[in-house]
Amino acid sequence: MARPLPLLAAAAFALACAPAAGRRPVARVRTGLDVLEAEGFAPLRGKRVGLITNPTGRDASGRSAVERLGSAPGVTLAALFSPEHGFTGVSEEARISSSSLSLGGRVVPIYSLYSGGIAGMRPKPEQLAGLDALVFDVQDIGARFYTYLATMGMAMEEAAKAGVEFYVLDRPNPINGVTVEGPVLDDLSLRLVTPTAYFAVPIRHGMTAGEIARLHNADVGAKLTVVAMKGWKREMWYDDTGLPWTPPSPNIPDLDAATLYPGIGIFEASNVAVGRGTPLPFRWIGAPWLDASAVTADARKAPLAGIRFDEQDYTPTKSLYAGTLCHGVRMTITDRDALRPVAVFRALEDSIRRHQPKDLVWRWDEAKRMVGTDRFRQLVESGADAAAIEKLFDGDAAAFKKKREPFLLYP
Repeated sequence: MARPLPLLAAAAFALACAPAAGRRPVARVRTGLDVLEAEGFAPLRGKRVGLITNPTGRDASGRSAVERLGSAPGVTLAALFSPEHGFTGVSEEARISSSSLSLGGRVVPIYSLYSGGIAGMRPKPEQLAGLDALVFDVQDIGARFYTYLATMGMAMEEAAKAGVEFYVLDRPNPINGVTVEGPVLDDLSLRLVTPTAYFAVPIRHGMTAGEIARLHNADVGAKLTVVAMKGWKREMWYDDTGLPWTPPSPNIPDLDAATLYPGIGIFEASNVAVGRGTPLPFRWIGAPWLDASAVTADARKAPLAGIRFDEQDYTPTKSLYAGTLCHGVRMTITDRDALRPVAVFRALEDSIRRHQPKDLVWRWDEAKRMVGTDRFRQLVESGADAAAIEKLFDGDAAAFKKKREPFLLYP
């Protein structure tokens, strides 16, 4: 029989095993891929399968969806498809070519779903010919203008036309499934020209890929199966799940970048750099002309929770202002549950516009796609105050939360 620990030793042991202050204990979430593995890939047996994936499509032990489906008994992995950033997940080219992969002694084609323009994001009929099912296993980051779920939506539509079953192996929304922020996309004609404005959802929608697929399928009518996760709850952040983190794209190296992306990413429609080519993508903004001291001071005074602002100069190595010294504002997350990244964007944009109205330049067509509505431009050009813009950005969230309820899969 084990002897009881002395009182002080027991207390020390309990303290050592307790989660760090302010952090929830880590769960053991199983993704859709893990669940499918546990089922022995039964739903796909006897089928020729196409797989849309990239390096984020991994199981809990780090094995890729390609490896797992490629060796699954009774499953023929006949084709691979890759989204933006390509099959390897590292490309930043605007057009990615198709290629192939040797798998188990046979050559499997890899079709690029980022081969040029919106038309180049759809699987072609000849690529779907002979397939029984198309499987999507890609990690999203929870922002409407991140393109992976638009790729999923277009693939669902083409699968429906071809009579091919569509499976989504669900994964967490890494920035939680509770918080909803920003305007709902109000012009669905934009989906004909850009993947950054594809679904009628807010900027930060708080949904998983599988839930977005269910919402989209109300209009599409595909033969949809969502392989739901086990153990995921809406309040979880990615590092609560126990799953290994794989950067979903070259400029989202970690969870902090993903957390701020729904707000700071909007600046990509302007002449403000967002940290590409610096150590802090989406955790820093800057420009050679920026009065960083004034903007930092304003941001510190703004009623923004969960974030700290500091002046920081960088010379980006790529993208906007590559090779040019930029004055900027570094952002440090101090309480991510309280943080509202879209509100951070509003405060920074308001400060820059007040101090340097002639220097800040918006590309309004792109801004409409990012924000989801032309009302932002109308308010800015009419000289509206910060309260009016705040109302625009906050007004849709509550109504959307009710709209999404029938499509949610997790508590």
